[in-house]
Amino acid sequence: MIDPEMIVNCTVYKKGRKLREISLDEISDVLEEEGTFVWLGLLEPNVELMNKIKEEFCLHELAVEDAYAAHQRPKIEEYGDTLFVVLHTAQLTGGEVQFGETHILTGPRFVVTVRHGASRSYAKVREHCEMLPERLVRGPSFVLYSIMDFVVDNYRPIMDDLEAKFSQYEEQLFNPGTISGKAYLQELYQLKRQLIRLRSAASPLLDVCTQLLRFHEGLITKDGKAYFRDIYDHVVRFIDTGDRLREMVESAVQINLAQVTIHQNEIVQTLAGWGAILAIPTMIFSLYGMNFAHMPGLSWEWSFPLVLGGIVSACTLLWRRLRKAGWL
Repeated sequence: MIDPEMIVNCTVYKKGRKLREISLDEISDVLEEEGTFVWLGLLEPNVELMNKIKEEFCLHELAVEDAYAAHQRPKIEEYGDTLFVVLHTAQLTGGEVQFGETHILTGPRFVVTVRHGASRSYAKVREHCEMLPERLVRGPSFVLYSIMDFVVDNYRPIMDDLEAKFSQYEEQLFNPGTISGKAYLQELYQLKRQLIRLRSAASPLLDVCTQLLRFHEGLITKDGKAYFRDIYDHVVRFIDTGDRLREMVESAVQINLAQVTIHQNEIVQTLAGWGAILAIPTMIFSLYGMNFAHMPGLSWEWSFPLVLGGIVSACTLLWRRLRKAGWL
């Protein structure tokens, strides 16, 4: 059974302008009209709906199978005159980065978008394209560019948020007197993990753009290649920013571990210093605790105050020397 909520919209365009909304059964008939193309948006469709799409657009069965299955890597594949593009989407939800997928099937006369998981609606993309009929007249190639550009642009706020988080961690790292422990390292690890996942989502787009620039001239015009070159530049800058931030996160982890080690050494030095001070009275008292019949000074009435004074003087002198050396 086909759930109507799976079909976000199905619109036919001609000469860069929207004509009307159509049903799935009308798609094959509309594609026979000269100068038209169809833009169909789907949200987590089932097998029955994908089989219907396969019939209406005459799609390759492998392309339909890949579009239905989630957990695809970002890629571009060619099935006859149809291109299959997989994009990984990302968005912030409650301060956490969630990832989804958008599968795009595009040909000379149609564009089909299939959304899986966390993904923003492409309603704004559709509105933007419809406001630019002089560009939409290029057909599916401009729609493909607009969707890819929208996905890449949504990476930027996430990177800004991660940079802001790292700035907070950095302030905590270099806050005098603050030694961050296990929880701090866990936060840095989560930040690094998100950066790696973002890079995994964005970096394959370089290969996708390269193929669109070099091949598929039947779908991508010479004028349209400039737009995909712009996406390529955006992805390169995004990856560079992410790599720099990841290096800073790794450095922060090393600095934090070094600070913990230094702090532990300082504690060991302090304990060793007090141990040396306590060793003086311990040694003297142990000598006088031995059971010998003849001990020097036992019969002298000032021997005990003199021994105590010597112990205090020796401990004080050692305390000053250790404090001057930075051990206490």
